[in-house]
Amino acid sequence: MFSAAAESFLRQAREIHEEELRRFAGRVSALLQGPEPGAEAAEGLRRLHLTVAATKYPRRLDGKFVELLQTVLCSPKSPEQVQVLCAAILREMSPCNDLILRCDEIQDTKLLSLVSSVLLAQGNKKGEVAAVGQRVVKVLERRLPEGQSALFLLPVLANVISLSPESLTEEQTDAVSRKLADWLRYASTQQGVVQPSGGFFSSPRTKQPAPVTEVDGAIATDFFTVLSVGQHYTQDQWLNVQAFSMLRNWLLLYGGQEGKAPNPGMDRSVTSVVSTTSTPSRLLPPKEHLREKAFEYCQRLVEQSTRRPLKKDDGDLQRACLIEAVTIMDIICKQDSSYVYRAVSFLKTLHGRICGDATYARALLPIAQFFLNHSKLAAVDSDAIYKHLFTDIPAQLFHNPSLAFEFVQFCKDNSQLFTDTSTIFRQSFPNLFKFLAWNSPPLISEFVDLLPFLLDAGTAIEIFHLLLDLPCLTAALDIQLRAAALPTSEKATSDPAVKPTTCLEAFRHPLYKSTFQHLLRTKSAPEDTPESLIPLRQLLGSLAGNPRVVQCAETVPVLLELFFRVVAESADGSLINQLVVLLLQRSDQLYEIPVFKDDVYRVLSSQLAMLCKLRPALVVELSTEILEFSGAVSNIQSKEPIFTHMVWAVGEYLSVSYDKRCTVEQITWFFETLEAVLFEITQFRPLASTPSCAPRAISVLMATLTKLAARSQDLIPRVSMFLSKMRTFVQSPAVTSVYCEEDLEEILIRATELMNLLKMPSVAQFVFNPPMDVASTRLQREMNDSLPLALRMVTHLLEPAPGCTPV
Repeated sequence: MFSAAAESFLRQAREIHEEELRRFAGRVSALLQGPEPGAEAAEGLRRLHLTVAATKYPRRLDGKFVELLQTVLCSPKSPEQVQVLCAAILREMSPCNDLILRCDEIQDTKLLSLVSSVLLAQGNKKGEVAAVGQRVVKVLERRLPEGQSALFLLPVLANVISLSPESLTEEQTDAVSRKLADWLRYASTQQGVVQPSGGFFSSPRTKQPAPVTEVDGAIATDFFTVLSVGQHYTQDQWLNVQAFSMLRNWLLLYGGQEGKAPNPGMDRSVTSVVSTTSTPSRLLPPKEHLREKAFEYCQRLVEQSTRRPLKKDDGDLQRACLIEAVTIMDIICKQDSSYVYRAVSFLKTLHGRICGDATYARALLPIAQFFLNHSKLAAVDSDAIYKHLFTDIPAQLFHNPSLAFEFVQFCKDNSQLFTDTSTIFRQSFPNLFKFLAWNSPPLISEFVDLLPFLLDAGTAIEIFHLLLDLPCLTAALDIQLRAAALPTSEKATSDPAVKPTTCLEAFRHPLYKSTFQHLLRTKSAPEDTPESLIPLRQLLGSLAGNPRVVQCAETVPVLLELFFRVVAESADGSLINQLVVLLLQRSDQLYEIPVFKDDVYRVLSSQLAMLCKLRPALVVELSTEILEFSGAVSNIQSKEPIFTHMVWAVGEYLSVSYDKRCTVEQITWFFETLEAVLFEITQFRPLASTPSCAPRAISVLMATLTKLAARSQDLIPRVSMFLSKMRTFVQSPAVTSVYCEEDLEEILIRATELMNLLKMPSVAQFVFNPPMDVASTRLQREMNDSLPLALRMVTHLLEPAPGCTPV
């Protein structure tokens, strides 16, 4: 956030109108055209830069003034501060039609850097990026005059290759590769010379350079790296740091041909010796020379990372450099596989050293990436590395947001590779979901990509449970963190005889220990799934309003829909049947967040219809479970969407057309069960509490009973009598006080239409149980979905319009 003074300056700058800006630019122009721009001109340029940079929309400056800025920028008489400000204003004005700058003839590296920054801001409309790249490389190739430094050009070169890698020729990239290798490997190990101030206490001894040191204070005995410490750095040391900062991108872009595979018949130990005692690096081609020096540099960085730093900031730098070093070694091994054998044992040792230190957790990701890429070639078993990564890190550091994103991104990038090479990835999904439970919704898009790779026939059921319990997992993680922060004296196990009253007390109480352990498990354990987590869900209800829990709950419907979409593509009949049974069972075992439950019911109901359509035979195969669910009136009040879709599926698919095993007895069982339910919710008695049932549920129950009666015509009189009594039902005072007039009218119309349809049993049989060659037509699909067309056609046949004489 800006300070109040800064906010005030920005507000003033934004409020300057075009005319006022034009007049101010005129005053600055007069200052710049003086004999030599001084402090007053610099102050004017600073205010002008603030004005043009303070708004999102571009400010317009006079073309002559823009030309003057370019002239002052390139003038050798201009002070450095003025040149920097001119370049900054020109960048803010980019892309600029009045630009006349060129970099072809500029010799001074500092000026070339400023001019290049303006040219690169133009967007390469006229090939500016290529022109800058050509000039920068040309200057770097030659020996720079005294007082000139390549320090100003490496950032420009890094910008060029990121904008337009193809702008450099192979000869140019070879030349830069040589330079980078030298800057990396041959920087001075002596600190820079501090010039004496000339004061009374100055002495010649202050001019003597001191050696650079390691982060632990020891004198550096090997070559200089970014982790070497000194009070004053030389030019070549700064170039060393800059070269390392752009090394990864340079290798990726210009690392050379694909890696050279070793001779399959050659012994690995021999290959390793050959790779380490090969031609002197200076005689190697430029790309290979750079790879060799970069590999040595990374090895030295890894060695330096073992030293205990004197300053905390140096420790942070150590870890960052270690990550970069391992990543670069991986790139080098991809480009030249002879390096793999030098790196494998080296990185295994590194992993063993840092795996127990949580501060190095991020460094474990590039190490795992290396072994994913190369362990097959090196014939090493890397499962221990993957197991530690997926078991310990998510469980301990799920609350670290940056690590969570990097970890999940790593899994997403390598999901196919993990699926093909290791079972640990899929087995660890309960641990991975801790990242989502604690850091949702920022990670939802990553998990949308990741979930299909975690799903298979062996994990689908457990993942389904986990998704429904995801907000509960968030609450449990919150309790785990709070319990870990308690003083040691308060961490004792709770008394088993005393029932806990708070979540913290329950965390270590024997009554809840197994359920907490199941929620917080680190790997798949389907056989250990508790029969019910209801007591724990109730206990964790106090955290239902926690913002983190609420945010997590919002991600569940998205992942549930994806879950069923993936399952539908490959699931067999057995898995679909299992999911339908679990869907009905779990629908009343959800975490008590009202909005969450409504959203989950919406998803589960639509997916239930999809599963039944995918496998209609399940209605017959799961008749016991479906009858138990649809026969409970309480399910209408508590989970009407699921109840309605289940009853609809019964009416739609309980037919010999879909399953030859369907019998008249089964149809009768379902009819009698649903008839009893409809009777109970439509028989209001005086002084009885009036249940609130959705009109849609009543309509679907009537339609399903009619469909079943059409398939077993002995049932037609029963349902016809029932439908005829619906007029009495909708006119009851107890009913009219609960339902609106429109809903009651819709119920009555549907009852009348269904009753009329049953007056022609052969037509009803055709509508509700069509031949298979008709069932797939568009007309029949529409009739099966809502039946309005068929019902109204029959109604018009049986009830002629007023004024028509019956035949």
